[in-house]
Amino acid sequence: MMKIEDFLDYLRYERNRSELTVRNYERSLKDFESYFKHRESNLSWESVDSDIIRDWMESRMDKGDMASTVNNCLSAVRSFFRYALSRGLVSNDPSYAVTGPKKQKPLPQFVREDDMDRLIDLPQSWGDSYKDLRARTIIILLYETGIRLAELTGLNDGDIDFAMHQLKVTGKRNKQRIIPFGQELEDVLREYIRQRNEQEVRLDGDALLLDLKGHRIARHQVETIVNRHLSKVTTMKKRSPHVLRHTFATAMLNNGAGLESVRKLLGHESVATTEIYTHTTFEQLKRVYKNAHPRA
Repeated sequence: MMKIEDFLDYLRYERNRSELTVRNYERSLKDFESYFKHRESNLSWESVDSDIIRDWMESRMDKGDMASTVNNCLSAVRSFFRYALSRGLVSNDPSYAVTGPKKQKPLPQFVREDDMDRLIDLPQSWGDSYKDLRARTIIILLYETGIRLAELTGLNDGDIDFAMHQLKVTGKRNKQRIIPFGQELEDVLREYIRQRNEQEVRLDGDALLLDLKGHRIARHQVETIVNRHLSKVTTMKKRSPHVLRHTFATAMLNNGAGLESVRKLLGHESVATTEIYTHTTFEQLKRVYKNAHPRA
């Protein structure tokens, strides 16, 4: 009998997937299960067919889900059936013949370099409090290293090598990579750590970034901080930590970094994932040409 919880434990303990990934799989699988049970009460995971899966996907699209979201949901269902097939829980995989909706790849949104310089360098952008110093540290860390939100919140003091100007980052599937950093980030980190250590409460002895109660800072707190400060320099609707990752990659390519180098810094498995930033820089180049050339 196929049980979602057994599969989730498999993802956690055998595949070593992150808890965020496990929760996303759980949400998608329970949504599909709810759909087919409401459709026909006698349906089960062992009896659903390809048409049921397609109908579920169509219902998601009708509710306004983007193609990428629906494809992620389909991926969860496929993984569940592959798991069940490998353990002899089902005799066939109904998701095998299902094709996900085609999606248009939007170009990554990024903040212009001069806007980032304005945000980071202007004194009026920041106050003198510990909260302001922590916010500035977060912004500069994300912009100067391109790390993911989960990688940022997972940083420990021991991951910083000031002597070598290197940051050890633990990425997806616990893969580690080393990212170099410059003098500016060293100065910011040292000052942040000095002020942080003067705080009376410190309940997490390893975490680099703490909330005001002394615990490791949470994802939603970082998202709020980044959104608030990016709103000072951009009117983009999306003002997330991931936008700063895009901004890092675009700035690196615009200033002469090679695609393979950027791939390694971002921790992408394939250079094909990194290539989307070349489209971003080309679009920027076209806008410059159109604005500058008298015959454009």
